[in-house]
Amino acid sequence: MTNVMRGESVAKNTVINLVGQILPLLVGIVTIPMLIKGLGTERFGVLTLAWMVIGYFSLFDLGLGRALTHIIAQRLGKEEARELPGLVWTALVIMAVMGVIGGGIAGALSPYLIAKVFKMPDQLRPETLQAFYILSASIPIVVISSGCVGILTAYQRFDLINAVRAPLGLTNFIVPLLVLPFSTSLVPITLLLAVSRLVSCVAQYWLCARVMPSLRMKKRFIPGAVKPLFGFGGWMTVSNIIGPLMVYLDRFVIGAVISVTAVAYYATPYEMVTKLWIISGALVTSLFPAFAASNKSDAGRTVQLISKSIAAIFILIFPIVLIIVTFSQEGLMLWLGKDFANNSATVLQWLAAGVFINCLAQVIYTLIQGQGRPDLTAKIHLLELAFYLPLLWWILKQYGIVGAAIAWTLRVVVDAILLMWVAHRMNPLVHKLVVKLTGYAFMASLALALCAYPDSLAIRSILFACISLCLLAFSVPYLRRNRLLGLKSPGTVRVEATHSP
Repeated sequence: MTNVMRGESVAKNTVINLVGQILPLLVGIVTIPMLIKGLGTERFGVLTLAWMVIGYFSLFDLGLGRALTHIIAQRLGKEEARELPGLVWTALVIMAVMGVIGGGIAGALSPYLIAKVFKMPDQLRPETLQAFYILSASIPIVVISSGCVGILTAYQRFDLINAVRAPLGLTNFIVPLLVLPFSTSLVPITLLLAVSRLVSCVAQYWLCARVMPSLRMKKRFIPGAVKPLFGFGGWMTVSNIIGPLMVYLDRFVIGAVISVTAVAYYATPYEMVTKLWIISGALVTSLFPAFAASNKSDAGRTVQLISKSIAAIFILIFPIVLIIVTFSQEGLMLWLGKDFANNSATVLQWLAAGVFINCLAQVIYTLIQGQGRPDLTAKIHLLELAFYLPLLWWILKQYGIVGAAIAWTLRVVVDAILLMWVAHRMNPLVHKLVVKLTGYAFMASLALALCAYPDSLAIRSILFACISLCLLAFSVPYLRRNRLLGLKSPGTVRVEATHSP
């Protein structure tokens, strides 16, 4: 057996993922005010929709990117690597076909979305339609890229993944800024964004071929490999469709019910606060191969890894969220001006609280999928969609974009509760951890509410200082007692077949 996953490996991979994603965040903070000023609020609102389309339509990988990670990690440990090239090429061919289908669907829907759904000035519609056509053509590239990332993840080459991901993340902000001196049109901006994704896709495939040299020599499609891929990836597809739909649906509905200007007021704080997912995402991406490799005999060690991961996320993210919630009005005033502060401060507070809960829940979500049960997370998403869509539509009409933020946060709270219940059913050892996590989440939510409520900056500052001291008193002893993500025992988690409960 190949020993691949020590606690120290998780920590190392987490740091690599974090470093690879933090630079785009910093660049975004600096460039977004420039983009809003140069493009105008309405065009910037459309640009945020373009970013969303690029991200959402990666769902047409049918879950095969994550399925590749899961299957490759298992077969490497069982020394069945000779079967992998055919398996990988089969997945990539299927993903390319589905990407073309997805691009065709997006292109066909674009005229209707621009003409009938989104509320925007008439003079902005022609260039927006062209931009959406370009984005539709880039969807196959995005889908194939997700497959390449799945391969590199299975081999735990997070250094190579982030060598491409970091520059690609920068292009979202740098490309529009470079175009501004010559044009404010969305067409050249989206064209260059599409080109950057093509370059990154080629680079990712080249890196995959270096990590897995047999990929270049054994290019063949194996019909028999379709079933095991879809056996795991089928339910992943449902999650990949419904999950991102609930993440991005609010901006589509805001653009349809209110205006693209309102999208900018909502999406700007959303884009920035959800960058906290960089921290939790850096960790859970590293955890997935570990959970995929674990089995029932590793249950105690798995719980230990979950506990330390959640503690790490809490200690790293809660102080940032506390600052955002306490000083949202003043922060937006300094960053984007009075207009954005008045329209977006409360939105930012609600979204920050929701992102914090979601970051904690991502560990449980990754555990469930990593142990071979993507069907459970998919069913949770289907259940959530049934209440989220009508709630979003109603509350948006009643309370505007603040209502949309409330609905989004309520959904992620429900999501976290359901995930914890499922995890407990899968592994009874998780029970005490679930109780502890619930208590921490409740106390953290109460602290955020206390800091958000007062109008007086002085009172908010005092409450912030008191809560920060309490957090420090909790964190320092915990850090002394535990090496976060570094398991004290020298054992490893072996890569072998996952046993579903």
